[in-house]
Amino acid sequence: MPHRRPVIRHSHVGAPHALTSLLEARGLLEMAMLPASLPLLLEAPQGDGHPVLLVPGFMASEASLIALKLYLQTKGYDVHTWGLGRNMGFRSKHANALPQKIRYLHHVTGKKVSLVGWSLGGVFSMYGAQNALECVRSIITLGSPVSVAATGSQSPNAVKALYRLVSHRLGSSAHVMQPRAKAMRESRRLAIPTSCLYSVSDGVVPPQEATIDGDPAMHENIQVPGSHIGLGFNGIVLAIVAERLAQPESGWKPFAPQGLLRRTLGVTLCSPSRAASAVAT
Repeated sequence: MPHRRPVIRHSHVGAPHALTSLLEARGLLEMAMLPASLPLLLEAPQGDGHPVLLVPGFMASEASLIALKLYLQTKGYDVHTWGLGRNMGFRSKHANALPQKIRYLHHVTGKKVSLVGWSLGGVFSMYGAQNALECVRSIITLGSPVSVAATGSQSPNAVKALYRLVSHRLGSSAHVMQPRAKAMRESRRLAIPTSCLYSVSDGVVPPQEATIDGDPAMHENIQVPGSHIGLGFNGIVLAIVAERLAQPESGWKPFAPQGLLRRTLGVTLCSPSRAASAVAT
């Protein structure tokens, strides 16, 4: 078997470029263009019916996951949302509720659960998996700040100010989980297949924070085109999520796009060779 290079974080330094932050509204255009991705979505493999738990991003409700939920259901998955309402940040109720939800789904289906988290939802997914390891099959994050240095987040100041404002209004319960999540994002990675999707044009979470260091046998970073707020409605992202979920439980392999997905990535990432190396190392 050929030697594979270790998975490493993206080399970007600092906050997202100011222009990409200003252009985040293009996510609305990405939503409108979703129907044009139908051939790509149809080509993605069918699933095996195992449970998939979707977790929304910061300030987002479970309604924001509608495209992901409906699409994955058409692929045959048993799709659930986290059932905790709008994601208002790290709160005490999440500390036990999310691992319990994972264990419950595992118990009632008899199958391990895959977790898909958008933005801050990806951090929650990793936290939940860490506390219910025996019940988790795989983790997929979408533009999630999964690698934050001890010096703090490099997201735009406006994003950090909004988070502080919401946390302050919620009181002390908003801070119960935060130290645990911070420690997790600075520690070694879980021994679970993990795919981190990121965009260099993400105007909210910079690419070095949306990617991880890890073992190429079970961890990967996958570059996609698009904005942060449009990730959950991005046809390329949805197709990659379906392809990753379709990996056999005991035979996970790193992302290697084929067919129309490979060609689409080659065009949208502006390089003929990028589709063959869409997994960033």
